[in-house]
Amino acid sequence: MAVMGSRTHSRDFPDTVAVEKRMASSSTAAAATETTTERRGIPGAQFVEDVETYLNQSGLDVNSALSFLQERLQQYKLVEMKLLAQQRDLQAKIPDIEKCLDVVAALQAKKGTGEPLIADFEVSEGIYSRARIEDAESVCLWLGANVMLEYSCEEANDLLQKNLDNAKASLEVLVADLLFLRDQVTITQVTIARVYNWDVHQKRRMREAVTAEKDS
Repeated sequence: MAVMGSRTHSRDFPDTVAVEKRMASSSTAAAATETTTERRGIPGAQFVEDVETYLNQSGLDVNSALSFLQERLQQYKLVEMKLLAQQRDLQAKIPDIEKCLDVVAALQAKKGTGEPLIADFEVSEGIYSRARIEDAESVCLWLGANVMLEYSCEEANDLLQKNLDNAKASLEVLVADLLFLRDQVTITQVTIARVYNWDVHQKRRMREAVTAEKDS
């Protein structure tokens, strides 16, 4: 029996449910005008072409609209931080699973040959112990939460391969989520700039109108 040190439990990385609910609950009259589709709970940002129409339809003044957009931008940033943390977790997990699969394959290759497998086990950080493994019939896998279970080499290989496939699929989804999210951040930043510039332009026009009226 061989003990495999990396934790190889199967776990789907959850969506950032709490954050997504926050984003959904923050919807105001401005959000009600959005027709952009969402992705896995991440609301799509509305690109505002006509600021005046946007404000009229949303029922917001400039300050309220900017406040809403700034809040939405911060929520996007929070979701991005959580997704990046999940991405780093997966990127660290995948090589560990691949190493475990290599070990199981090596054990299976040695089985029945009469040739032992010499392996160095990490006892603690930076400390290793050499082991001689002969005809291993099973391996022990960490399942997380200080739980270890014994599997046959065939069962361990199947479980590890399933975990690897799930991790790679989850990583692909996360990458797509991040690309979508960054697009929404850019759209929101552009919209904030457009609303702000429109407000500046409107105030300038009002000042010019007042000045012209006084001069006349």
